[in-house]
Amino acid sequence: MSDHAQGLLAMYESAEPLKAALRRFRAAGFGRLQVYSPYSDDEIDELTPGRPTRIGWVLFAAGIVGAVSAYLLQWYACRNYTLNVGGRPIHSWPSYIPVTFELTVLSAALAGLAALLWFCRLPRLDHPVFNDPRFLRASQDRFFLCVDADEALTDRQRTLELFGPEADVREVPS
Repeated sequence: MSDHAQGLLAMYESAEPLKAALRRFRAAGFGRLQVYSPYSDDEIDELTPGRPTRIGWVLFAAGIVGAVSAYLLQWYACRNYTLNVGGRPIHSWPSYIPVTFELTVLSAALAGLAALLWFCRLPRLDHPVFNDPRFLRASQDRFFLCVDADEALTDRQRTLELFGPEADVREVPS
């Protein structure tokens, strides 16, 4: 494999050989695998290594910041610009709940969208696998498995054997 390769990309004509290859790669301890498939398959999702996402923590933090900022803004406005309407106390917290809730949801949703785009590295308009002419079939009827160059370079012959005999394997130039 050349020094400037992104990895190895294998094309399969059906899902079964891809699943078998994924099982072999998982058993061999490979962790940086990327699967491109024309449709979703639960077994492929289970076999593809993943890592826990941090989007939930971003949503939680943004929701807390939104709630605290909305509540404090309303408290500040009522504390410094008092309006005594109907004998209410100056700090009438039940009236703050709707705005606080709405800003919590809004800030969490916007931060969640931004975090999703950031963690998925989107929008990515160009990727090295797009340069392979076979990759046009990835959304139609072919299945692709890409192994990162760092793992594929350790033992190229062993990596090629793990792809299986039915795979059409090529380098992905970076």
